Amino acid sequence: MELRGWDCADVILFSADAYVDHPAFGAAVVGRLLEAEELRVCIVPQPDWHGDFRDFRKLGRPRLFFGISPGCMDSMVNKYTAARRLRSEDAYSPDGRHDLRPEYPTIVYTDILRKLYPDVPIVLGGIEASMRRVMHYDYWQERFRPSILCDCDADLITYGMGEKVNLELVRLLIEAINDAHPLLHYDENGEPCITRELLREVAKGLHQTVSLWKKDEIPGGIKDDDIVLHSYEECLRQPRLHAENFRHIEEESNKMHAHRLLQQTAGRWVVVNPPYPPLTSEELDQSFDLPYTRLPHPKYEGKRIPAYEMIKFSVTLHRGCFGGCAFCTISAHQGKFIVSRSKESILREVKAITEMPDFKGYLSDLGGPSANMYQMRGKRQELCEKCKRPSCIHPAICPNLNGDHRPLLDIYRSVDSLPGIKKSFIGSGVRYDMLLHDWKDEALNRAAAEYTKELITKHVSGRLKVAPEHTSDAVLNLMRKPSFSLFRQFKSIFDTTCRKAGLKQQLIPYFISSHPGCTVRDMADLAAITKQMNYKLEQVQDFTPTPLTVSTTCWATGYHPYTLEPIYSAKTPEEKHEQNKLFFWYKEASPPTPLRGERRKIVKSSNRK
Repeated sequence: MELRGWDCADVILFSADAYVDHPAFGAAVVGRLLEAEELRVCIVPQPDWHGDFRDFRKLGRPRLFFGISPGCMDSMVNKYTAARRLRSEDAYSPDGRHDLRPEYPTIVYTDILRKLYPDVPIVLGGIEASMRRVMHYDYWQERFRPSILCDCDADLITYGMGEKVNLELVRLLIEAINDAHPLLHYDENGEPCITRELLREVAKGLHQTVSLWKKDEIPGGIKDDDIVLHSYEECLRQPRLHAENFRHIEEESNKMHAHRLLQQTAGRWVVVNPPYPPLTSEELDQSFDLPYTRLPHPKYEGKRIPAYEMIKFSVTLHRGCFGGCAFCTISAHQGKFIVSRSKESILREVKAITEMPDFKGYLSDLGGPSANMYQMRGKRQELCEKCKRPSCIHPAICPNLNGDHRPLLDIYRSVDSLPGIKKSFIGSGVRYDMLLHDWKDEALNRAAAEYTKELITKHVSGRLKVAPEHTSDAVLNLMRKPSFSLFRQFKSIFDTTCRKAGLKQQLIPYFISSHPGCTVRDMADLAAITKQMNYKLEQVQDFTPTPLTVSTTCWATGYHPYTLEPIYSAKTPEEKHEQNKLFFWYKEASPPTPLRGERRKIVKSSNRK
């Protein structure tokens, strides 16, 4: 700050992740974005929350607000497994250290800042606050929690992807300063500073924000087109009401033109303003074209940041996912509508990677939330603008969806032709149901077949990972995933293509145990089926209930939010372990292989136990 001649910062961001100046890290994106608006931005990564709080004091108070970015992952998912055991490392900390971030950093950092600076506005962002913006189930506390705004004294949540909402927020605040708004505060030097009251006032109608109000202060009052959810207290008494609420929460998160949501909690009202429409390609390009160094801060020299090592030579092609998987938070955070970067922006980033000193010519991923959704959108946008389906491909692929794989093939080929690129791999998940679908257009079907062949023969690093998730069609339907028969069909194509090309490659499936609706019998079937397919499963996980998903709502309430029918979930550690161990029939400590003729015996034995 001294070198730049700053007497104070405009915005100070506190991040629970190590600082990596890369477009895959939220604090870097918001920091670079605000810097491009000529704001003075400071970022404090992983401040020490013990002792005298010197890391929170060292930069003083900002002119506009403190921002809290708790990290690229939910802090509890980042720290604990589904069995609530400590993970082997913190992926977003130097050398994977666990002691550099607290649990629930959003709450911890807010409490410290509020004690030190009681009159300075605090704005929450990132995945942790976004997924806790309304009532949610907390698996680690084993209870329903209200909006995170009720658990800490922050002033605003900016949820979802942060570019547009944060730009609009700072523009409104600067406009208030320029207009000498009566709620401004002036420091001892006569410099104007934003007050908490002023920030709440200017953000009242700001899209993609959450705020807390008394009933008689709700901006504009409760309107006819608002969706008033069952109160937090009502849902505690009757969890089925929370399941009923969740359908509205998910649908409004995935609509082009959403309604405002309100929920009464402890005498106050949580007001969730609708999200912004998706960014344009030009707006997304601007975000990715900011002058990132693509490197960790020099303070981490000689240290390994696991998440950075995984993505340092990867390129994101698009945002959003229309898969709508029941256990996934992507659409709740990024939305279901795909926003794709331009070819020119992608190639600029690839060229920048080729100039990095340790780049050896291999890109680890050209992808996104799902690898093969680049530039896919509705053929008739006016239909998309009225749609509230959370998934464009479940229970069936929408006839309005344009599933053209040719733009993606063009990206792959253009990237591979660049000097310095030896090979590009696809590390993101591939939706094979979209490759096998009959698009009722021969050109699209040929493109899907061509993409499949090119993916398998040119972009697999020995193993292609896909996510069938289960073998039971009943469980898959609850997951919003396609029938397992499509995985069999894709595996046949994969094996045939590899054999013809003389390639020794593996297709590695991901599976989940203990998902709502899954029984021990279903897991015994899965073990039998995958053994018959000669799989010894490696990429498996036990279902982890995370905030704001359909699956977690089913698990926590016992009801499906769209049917309100009761649904079984394995909940106790013993039930979850019993399902999970069936993945590992081939290990010495596991039960005997559940062959088809034996699975009934295993289930009966498990039930007796």
